[in-house]
Amino acid sequence: MASIPQEVMVVRPSGAISGRNGLIDKYFYFAMSLIFAAIVCSGFSQTVNEHLFHASIPRPTILWFHGAAFTCWIAFYILQSALVRVHKVSWHRFLGWFGTALAACMIVLGLVTAIVMTRFDIVQLHEPALDTTAFLSVPFYGMIAFFSLVGLAIYWRKKPELHRRLLFVATCGLTDAAFGRWDFIFNNSLFYPLLDGIILLGVGRDLLVNKRVHKVYLYALPLLIVGQIISVYLWRSHPAWWLSLGHSLLGV
Repeated sequence: MASIPQEVMVVRPSGAISGRNGLIDKYFYFAMSLIFAAIVCSGFSQTVNEHLFHASIPRPTILWFHGAAFTCWIAFYILQSALVRVHKVSWHRFLGWFGTALAACMIVLGLVTAIVMTRFDIVQLHEPALDTTAFLSVPFYGMIAFFSLVGLAIYWRKKPELHRRLLFVATCGLTDAAFGRWDFIFNNSLFYPLLDGIILLGVGRDLLVNKRVHKVYLYALPLLIVGQIISVYLWRSHPAWWLSLGHSLLGV
């Protein structure tokens, strides 16, 4: 049988949208970075004016640093996603060390701000001590999850498939605070299901592009859900040992 001339051989392209090198494969993480920004802007627009910019009782200064650091992370995630998209990988890796320092600051600020603001809410705003103290479980869990995911992403920074998904899930975890600014979502503890829904978009991306779910999601998502359940239980059920620990941390 005569061989087919090289000039007439046809290579079938991947799916234009869902296959390898399709639109979803190329633009998913960059598109999600913009969605993160939209969620944060939409959520915090509900409360930032009356609770920060024009608060009747001025908020502690650390809240400004906390907000600035978390805003920087969203901007940083957009930038890093864009650099990968335009194939500036060397810049992406160089700026990664800035991201490491920023993440470390965010974790410290997140924990300290949670304690300072809880004490402020109880002492200055006279909010119910039990519920307010018990709610520490939510920001504490958030910082533990963020620390774990970013730490693993740094450790596996030379394995792009692990690295990008871990940072994606870590950034998804920050959206609970934005979702929680909507009263209906907060009162019904729906910020975690919505957060998990965003992570499931990553699962959907893998199914469309790779036809399988990456192990990051298979391990991380169930563990995160367990942590979320524990967090909500501590918040809603007020176990005595948790309240005692919270009062010790708050000094009230």
